[in-house]
Amino acid sequence: MFLRSQLRDGGRVPASVQPYFFLSYAHTPRFGAGGPDPDMWVERLFRDLCSHVMALTDLPAGAEAGFMDREIRSGEGWSERLGAALATCRVFVPLFSPRYFASEMCGKEWYAFAQRAIHQGALSNQPAEAIVPALWVPVPPSQLPGPAERLQFNHNTFGERYVTDGLYGLIKLRGYAEQYERAVYELAKRIVRVAETVRLEPVRPLDYRGVPSAFGPTGGGTPARSLHVTVAAASRHDLPDGRSPEYYGDNALEWNPYHPVAQRPIAYVAEDLVKNLNYQTSIGSFDDEAGHYDSKQPPTRPEILIVDRWVVEDEHRRQRLAAFDQESRPWVNVVVPWNRYDHQSRAKEIELARRLEETLPVKMGQGRAACRAAANGVANMETLGQILPQVVEAAAQQFLRHAQVYLPAGNTHTERPRLLGPMGMSGPPAPPPVPFPPNTFGGHNDGNDSNDTDRGDADDSES
Repeated sequence: MFLRSQLRDGGRVPASVQPYFFLSYAHTPRFGAGGPDPDMWVERLFRDLCSHVMALTDLPAGAEAGFMDREIRSGEGWSERLGAALATCRVFVPLFSPRYFASEMCGKEWYAFAQRAIHQGALSNQPAEAIVPALWVPVPPSQLPGPAERLQFNHNTFGERYVTDGLYGLIKLRGYAEQYERAVYELAKRIVRVAETVRLEPVRPLDYRGVPSAFGPTGGGTPARSLHVTVAAASRHDLPDGRSPEYYGDNALEWNPYHPVAQRPIAYVAEDLVKNLNYQTSIGSFDDEAGHYDSKQPPTRPEILIVDRWVVEDEHRRQRLAAFDQESRPWVNVVVPWNRYDHQSRAKEIELARRLEETLPVKMGQGRAACRAAANGVANMETLGQILPQVVEAAAQQFLRHAQVYLPAGNTHTERPRLLGPMGMSGPPAPPPVPFPPNTFGGHNDGNDSNDTDRGDADDSES
């Protein structure tokens, strides 16, 4: 409770209660009651890393060099303690193994930490990568989900045996003690170097139980899903009369509605957030893509349309948006960023909101409560990070409902059909994956959720 109240009130958390690194690993089940605990080797690694980190830094006595969650996953208050550690640690250390990427809980930990880096990168427009992976058991590249595959990390500097056998092999096999010590020491040095370079700021803890997995619904080893982000906004060269150009760039993808607090354009922040859900993401401008839609064709991917309310001041764009709205595309969800500290927007809020509602009546009212809240105004970057996963989930569910299906070639039986398009799979027929586990973020399974009636701005009311 102390950490949560400190962060909510805007205070700084004392360094003595901030773990330097967070060790994330997949629990290995025991082989029988009373048998040896297979995770004792992870505990040894954790102790060795803590010892090296204390020796390599000036952390004061009593400071938490590291954090691992073995003791609290089933205990009282484990979610709060886990969320606080992920919100304040300086480096995230995932122990790669096939079991790790099949673990939803490990995917949640990765997602929660990565959100911090994305948020800080949005504020500074500088990379804030503070994930230092370690090989517990070597994992084939084909089993790595997108967030892990995209990490720029060279394991070869930790030793040849480390790459071929992983830390588990080095710690278990006789004769590899020296290689184990070298690998752990190099890992500790990498942790310290990243912590001192990136300086990731603490944030308000997420509710760990309510976040999705960064590895997707089925973990690593499955084909990457695709999602497209489209931005409907002006450039600085064709703004309405009187509109300040400080929020705009040379094209729609450079629109930055949360300026000056955020330095990164909204399109690229959204791209990072969606990638953290294990999607392959593409982005484009509505100006470039309008007219290329064919409502008679089945969808090839779910989509998110990010709209600047000021586009309704341009009659040509407004008409194209209105025509787009009349086409039945429930797999496209709308997000409307809205900066309440933008005085020009605040002054015209009622008028612009009304005109956008008239332009996009279908899109503004479709879907579950989170989708309607996103369409009615997302107040800041933090709230965007909280609500976008729900909007993506709803779009992906609708895509699965409307995508074209087909039977594998030569198949005369009645097996379940497979999806055609980027989210389809080759090989034996299998049920189409759901984008997220049911009721993620407390949402509903029904992508329409016609019983949801709440509306209004998506805001961080607890901040």
